[in-house]
This record gives sequence, C-alpha cells and structure tokens, in this order.
Amino acid sequence: MKDSDTTRSGIRAGVDIGGTKLAVCLSEGEDGRGRPRLLARHSEPTVKTGAPQALAQQLMRLLAQACAEVGRDAADLAAVGVGACGPFVLKDGQIELATPNICGGLAELPGGPPNDWRSVPLEALLRPHWPALRIENDAVAALEAERRWGALQGLDHCAYLTWSTGVGVGLCVDGHVLRGKQGNAGHAGHSFVGDDAVDAWCGCGNRGDVEALVSGHAMAQRYGRPARALLEAAEAGDGAALLAVEQVCHTLGRLLYNLVVTLDLQRISLGGSVFVHHADLLLPRLDAQVRSRLPALTAGVELVAAGLGPEVGDYAALALVS
Repeated sequence: MKDSDTTRSGIRAGVDIGGTKLAVCLSEGEDGRGRPRLLARHSEPTVKTGAPQALAQQLMRLLAQACAEVGRDAADLAAVGVGACGPFVLKDGQIELATPNICGGLAELPGGPPNDWRSVPLEALLRPHWPALRIENDAVAALEAERRWGALQGLDHCAYLTWSTGVGVGLCVDGHVLRGKQGNAGHAGHSFVGDDAVDAWCGCGNRGDVEALVSGHAMAQRYGRPARALLEAAEAGDGAALLAVEQVCHTLGRLLYNLVVTLDLQRISLGGSVFVHHADLLLPRLDAQVRSRLPALTAGVELVAAGLGPEVGDYAALALVS
C-alpha cells in the first residue's frame, strides 16, 4: 500500500466476514502490546437474503455505525482490510465471494443459505468508497496477524488453521504467504483424507471432504448435537462425546499431517469458534495424530493455540492494513 493511501485519517477498519457472522472493528495507533489499539467493534449475523449486494451494504452500514460511535465519518477511514471466507472468484479483475456458506446458488445441500446468489460483489462496491482496500481470505489474514502479533512471530515456515463454520488454512513457506491464482490457496478444508464417509456431504458438493466431517455444522449433523454441546459433554467425560472427539481429531489430524509433510512446516497455530474454547481438549489429540507418523518430517513441529485467541478475526483484518 502506498503512503498516499493512508494519509486521510489515522483510523483503520477491519472487517471479518464469516459464514455465521460479520464483524467490523476500528483501530488507531497501538496498544501497550504493540498491537492495533481497538476503538470500536460491531457484529451481526451475516446477511443472506435480498440481492447479492446486501452483504456489502451490511458491511458499509456497520462501518458507519462504528465510526459514528467514535465521532468519525466512515468516508474518512484511512484504509479498510477485509478478511473473508472463500472461495473467491475474479470478475473483471475484482474479488467476489463464492462461498456455499453464504451463496445459496452454490449450495449443493437442502437447507443452504436462503438466496440464489452465485457470487457476492465485494471489491467493486467497496473500493470506490475506500481506495486503500485490501481483501484476503480470512485464514490468510489470520496468518499475517499471527506472524506479526501472535504465536507465529519470527517463523518463515508456518500455517494458521481455523476450525469453525468451515475449515480454512493460511500458508507461509520460505517467508512467503501463499495466495494462488485467485487468492484461494489454503482451502485445505475441501481436501480429502479418506473415502469412507460417503454420507458426509459438504455444502460445496464434495462428499467426505474434511469440512464435511469436522466443521461445526458437520459435527452437529453427524453426532446429533451442536458442536459446542458435544465438546462440552466430552470435557465432562461423556463416553459417546469423547469417541466423537477422537474421530474428528483423527480426521483433522490427518490434514495437519499432510500440511506438515508437504510444506515442511515449523509450527501451526489453530483458532476458530470450534477450537478456541476447547483447546485443552482438542490440541493434545491433534498433536498426537501429527506426531504418530514419520518423525523424520514431524519431529519438532509444534501445534499451538492462536496467540491472539478469540480476537484473531479482528486482528486478522487489521493486519492487512496496519
């Protein structure tokens, strides 16, 4: 980003677009830990009705509300960083969202989002208002935040994995963050680690991919209770819940192993709504899955909870423009 792009105001905005909620925050300067100093935060369930432009309009409304709270005008924001669930598609060179968790026209399962959207225009609607705009996959944004302020500081071979409504990954090798031809590098949640789950369907249409087996939505479908309730039951010693936890950790552990041996990673930090509140239960099981195979490639690799904890989404978006 050029210096001229950031001279309109000291306030920057971060936007976290997920399949469940949309959150915006404002920052100016640094706090005592060297992180962006948060001024305001607003969130709502992600809009999934109306025209495809509704999501961008919701985002702009929330930014206006947050700016009004601190006595500023949204038009004066220095820069806006957007971390969004993907995949992305490019239309006339500009980013649109094409995620089945938001776009009902892409969902392959009954009960998907209540719209016929096939993509959501984002960059084309936002950039005229904020020329200093940067949009990245939310896991890539979280990776950048974790490398700057969290558990991945000082590392050139690392990854961030979010375990939430979906499963996403941000990747860094030789100090370079990987993005791919349309910014979709790291969609490992749609990869396969086995072929024995023929009844597990992902919203994207895949049958038996990682997201279809371990995402928060998938866990509720497979085990008959919300992911949080299932994990809390496991923490309380419920035998059936503990068996379910072993199964999902076996699946996600295979994905983590594949990342480690493919990219020769030093450390992976993990976050997301499924993981972050149950790290003590999940992390040792995932770590055991990775370490159980081929120590020549896995010895010394660390799995850690995200250093930014539940706030990783806010800092992720701000890392794009700070």
